[in-house]
Amino acid sequence: MSEHRSRARHRRSGKFLAVGLPLALTTAGTLVHGTDLVPQQASAATASAAAPAWATATADGFASVDALGQNGTYGGRDGRTVTVRTQAELEKYATAAEPYVIVVAGTITMNPVGKEIKVASDKTVVGSGTSGHIVGGGFFLGQGVHNVIIRNLTIRDAYQGVWNDKEHDFDAVQMDGAHHVWIDHNDLRNMADGLIDVRKDSTYVTVSWNEMSHNNKAFGIGWTENVLTDITIHHNWIRETEQRNPSTDNCAHAHLYNNFLEDVPGTDIDSSYGNYSRGGTRMVLENSYFQGMRNPVIKDATATVVQRGNVFSGTSGRNESGGTAFDPKAYYAYTLDKAADVPALLKSGAGPQSSIGTTTTSAEATTLTVAKDGSGQYRTVQAAVNAVPANNASRVVISIEPGTYRETVKVPSNKPHVTFQGTGGSRKDTVIVYDNAAGTPKPDGSGTYGTSGSATVAVEADDFQARNLTISNDFDEGANQSLSGHQAVALRTAADKVLLDGVIVEGDQDTLLLDTAAKDKLGRVYVTNSYVIGNVDFIFGRATAVIDRSVITLKKRWNGTSAGYVTAPSTAANRKGILIANSAVNGDVSDRTFHLGRPWHAGGDASLDPQTTVRNTTLSAAIRTTPWTDMSGFSWKDDRFAEYRNTGAGAGSANSDRPHLTDAQAADQEIADWLAGWTPSAS
Repeated sequence: MSEHRSRARHRRSGKFLAVGLPLALTTAGTLVHGTDLVPQQASAATASAAAPAWATATADGFASVDALGQNGTYGGRDGRTVTVRTQAELEKYATAAEPYVIVVAGTITMNPVGKEIKVASDKTVVGSGTSGHIVGGGFFLGQGVHNVIIRNLTIRDAYQGVWNDKEHDFDAVQMDGAHHVWIDHNDLRNMADGLIDVRKDSTYVTVSWNEMSHNNKAFGIGWTENVLTDITIHHNWIRETEQRNPSTDNCAHAHLYNNFLEDVPGTDIDSSYGNYSRGGTRMVLENSYFQGMRNPVIKDATATVVQRGNVFSGTSGRNESGGTAFDPKAYYAYTLDKAADVPALLKSGAGPQSSIGTTTTSAEATTLTVAKDGSGQYRTVQAAVNAVPANNASRVVISIEPGTYRETVKVPSNKPHVTFQGTGGSRKDTVIVYDNAAGTPKPDGSGTYGTSGSATVAVEADDFQARNLTISNDFDEGANQSLSGHQAVALRTAADKVLLDGVIVEGDQDTLLLDTAAKDKLGRVYVTNSYVIGNVDFIFGRATAVIDRSVITLKKRWNGTSAGYVTAPSTAANRKGILIANSAVNGDVSDRTFHLGRPWHAGGDASLDPQTTVRNTTLSAAIRTTPWTDMSGFSWKDDRFAEYRNTGAGAGSANSDRPHLTDAQAADQEIADWLAGWTPSAS
C-alpha cells in the first residue's frame, strides 16, 4: 500500500474468550517485543505440539505477571501428561520434582479424611471433563511452591458435622507462602474449614470461573501483618456461603471483578457479609453482581475499596467504598463483562467444563514436523504445507522446531484447518522470515511482487492458526532506497476464522495485511497475546479483525526518524473493520509522532467505509493528540474512527478531532460483535 506522505495531515500539539496466554501491560515506559510475556510451549520432546489447548493453558490476572523469578503461570505444560485414578498415583505425580500435567479421571476419595496433598512446583492438576472429583480432602501448596494450576476439579465433602469447625483445617486448596497459582473452573463445596485459603504472603494468584458453595467460609486471604499479596478474583459464583466471600486481609492489590455473590432466600445458610477489605488491603471491585447478600461490601477504616459498575439486588446492610486503590491495567490486561450479564454467564460457565481435560478422538489432528537439521519430516515449512492433502477435513498441525526458516510460505485456499505451531520455549525461537518488498523484481522477470505479493507468509485458507512463533519481513529500506515500493508484508491473511495466538509479526511498512478472499467475502481474524511491530500503516486491510490483549510496538523509520500510522483499514460498507482492545501501544519512538490510523480507500474506491476502533487500551505518549488523519484525498471524518476508555500518556479527552464512543455505542463495538458468532479456540 502506498504511503502517500504528502496527502496526510500531521499536527503536533501539546471484553470472552479464554484463548491462549495472558500478558502484563505497563502504563509507563516501553514493553519491548523481545521480552516474552510468558514462556511459550516447550520443545516437542517434552510436550506434544498437538496438545489440546487446556494442557497448555496459562493464567490471566496477577498470576500472569512476571515476578519472583517466575514468568507467568503455566503449570506443568513443559512436562508429560499423565492420567491418574487413585490417591497414590495423584500423590506420586503432584509431589514430584518434574513438571507434569496430571489429569484426574474419576473420583479419588482421600484417606485419611482431610488429607491435603502437598503439590510441588510446575504442576497442572486438571479434572477430565466433569468426572474428576477429590472427595474428603484437597491440596496444600507450601512455602516457595510456584507455577501451579488447579483446574476443572470438583473438590468436596470433607465436612465433619461442625459448622464453624475450629478443629479440622480441611480446605479444598490451601497455600502458605506460595506464588504464581491459578485456580480455575473448579466446583468447591462442603469442606470442614475454608474452600480456598491464600495465606502467609502467598501472592501472584488468580482465582477464576469457580463455583464455591455450601460452606461456612468461602475464601480467606492474609494471615500476616505484611501487605504483600497480589490477587485477582474474577468470574466466580459464590453462593450459600456465610462468610469470607472473600475476606482480603493486608492485600497489596486485590482486583475483584465479574463475580456473582448469591444468598438464596429460604435456605439454612445466611450470609453475614460479602467482599471484605481488611487491614491494609487496597481493593478494586468492578462489575460484580450481588444478589440477596447482607453487608455486600465492607471495609476496615485502614483499608480501601474502589467500586465501579457493580449491581446490588435485594441486598441489605453495609455497602462501603472509599480511598484510592490502583489501576489493574498497569499490571495486566483484562476485559469486563457487563454486570447485568454476570449471573447468567456464571451459571452456565463456572465450574468444571466437559471440554477441559478431555481429548476428542473422532477427528484428531495430524501432525507434520519441520526441522532445519533434518530431524523432522520436512526441512522447510512450505514443504510441510505442500504435504497437506487438498480439501483436508480435519486439523493438520505443522510442528516447527526452533530455528530461522528463510523462505516464503503460502497456505492455499484448498488447505483449511492448518496450524503453525512453534515448539521452542519462546515465540522468538521459531522464525519464518524473508525480505521481499512491493518493488522487488520477481526472479522470472515478470515484474515486481507488489504489496500483497511481498508477504513472507500468505494465508488463503480458512480456519488457520499460528502459535508460538515469529513471522517477519526484514527488507532493508536503507540499503534499497533506489527501489520503488518499500511496502514489505510479513503476514498476509485472506481467509476467514484466522487465529494468531502468542506470535510476533514484525516489519516496517505494511507489516500485517488483514485481507479477505474477495471484497464481498467475510474475513474474520483474531489476534491475541501477540506483538505486532512496524511504523507505516502496519496493520491494514479490509478484514474484520480483532487485536486483543496484545502489544503494538511502534518502530522508528529506516533513517532513525519517528513518524507513522498504526492502522489503515479499507473496510467495506456495513462491515466491521479493525478493533484494538485491551492492549498496549508503545515503542522506542518520539512523543506525539504516530497516528492511530487513516482511511485506506484502496484503488480510490469511495464506496468503502474504513473503520478502526481502539478501546480499553494503554496508549504511550507517542500517539498524537489528533490521532486520526486523512489519506489520498479521503477524510477520516467521513469514515469510522473512534476510541473508548483508553488510558496512558497518549490518551485524550473527546473532541471534534478525537471522537469517543458513548457507552451505548461501545456496547455494540465489543469483540463478540466483531467475531459475529465465531468463538476462537486453539486446536
